[in-house]
Amino acid sequence: MPKLSLGPRLSTRTAAVIQGRMKLARLMEMPEGELEALARRIESSPLFGLLASAGVLAASEFPAARFAARRFAGRGLRLSSGGLPELADGNCELVRLMQDMGRERFEKWFMGEAPLSDEERARGGGVSVAQARRLREFMDRAFLQGEFEGAAPAPDKVFSSVAGIEIEGGVPIVAFFHRQIWKQRYRVDRERLARYLAAAPAPQAGKVKNLLHRLEIVEQRKTTLYRLLEELLKGQADYLRTGAPQSRRPLAQKDLAAILGVHPSVLCRLISNKSVQLPWGLEAPLAVFFPSAKDVNRERLCELAGSHPEWKDEELSAELERSHGARLSRRSIAQYRKELGLGGRGRRG
Repeated sequence: MPKLSLGPRLSTRTAAVIQGRMKLARLMEMPEGELEALARRIESSPLFGLLASAGVLAASEFPAARFAARRFAGRGLRLSSGGLPELADGNCELVRLMQDMGRERFEKWFMGEAPLSDEERARGGGVSVAQARRLREFMDRAFLQGEFEGAAPAPDKVFSSVAGIEIEGGVPIVAFFHRQIWKQRYRVDRERLARYLAAAPAPQAGKVKNLLHRLEIVEQRKTTLYRLLEELLKGQADYLRTGAPQSRRPLAQKDLAAILGVHPSVLCRLISNKSVQLPWGLEAPLAVFFPSAKDVNRERLCELAGSHPEWKDEELSAELERSHGARLSRRSIAQYRKELGLGGRGRRG
């Protein structure tokens, strides 16, 4: 049987497509600090300056782009294998302790490099020893020292912090941490580019095309992430305003990918290692915005069962359906109780 082979033109074109997708995949996963360094290198190149002065490249601001400083600067977020529900709950005791303590005292006594006992942290932070222990254990699970602490062991997963979310007039607003990335976007004037390439020597034209290709991929990554954050802020506005995990809306990655017009694998890579600073100060992975229907119903059940410990499963089920339109069987209620460690009441009167 004769071997099948691709012609040289088709093979080259296919290889170029694959290479382009691999570059985009790497950029989607690239931490913000690395992307910022890449943007600086591109913008500082002499060729970039020539294209900008020739009008081939035009810069414009991102719409209403804002910037902020990280509250817990110098640390990278790490998620433990069991997850950290405290990150998503803006009303939990740990969040209130941090807010009451204030940023400066919290960073001094719980984020510094000096080895301190829980008793020393408690005195400095103005909390009880038990509260200091809880805060310290939470920080040990959730955060690790960044590049300032070279001896720190590498975690299984480190999240790159993209932006902080603030509430203004009841509306969630995003403020980016890396100004170099988000200060502006670039557009190519195709007519001027064609004239520039026609007049340029062949080696120069090749360098121009290569630079513009790199810039195009960077801009695609920026635009996709920007639109992603816009959709998340709009879809999960109630959660961001209240800090209550049970107010999140179920959201599947494939559904949001369809809205953004990207392949689900692209969205998966984009959010896999990104985090944001929530309005209550804690950083959480973007995955917190993608709860399943089961996650949301379990959190709603937790709130109801905690507020009405005397209610039976039938009453909880009826209230979930009345308040949220969620129809759960008694078996599901019992399973969620077990997972939440709430115990079961069944039909007991």
